[in-house]
Amino acid sequence: MSERFAPGAGRLAGLAGRALGWRPHEFWAATPAELAAILSPLAQAEAGTGVSRAEIARLMEQDND
Repeated sequence: MSERFAPGAGRLAGLAGRALGWRPHEFWAATPAELAAILSPLAQAEAGTGVSRAEIARLMEQDND
């Protein structure tokens, strides 16, 4: 294990535990592509790239209550 891999893996494992409720074996069983696909929406939300005005309007039309 390289010195650069260990700190990043530890941070990702902690994030997966907090944000996803994953236990260590679930984190280590996931592929990098699976982890990226799951965390991508979280990263976008933090970056402020949330739902567009058009998407909100569409959702509001679907649920008039």
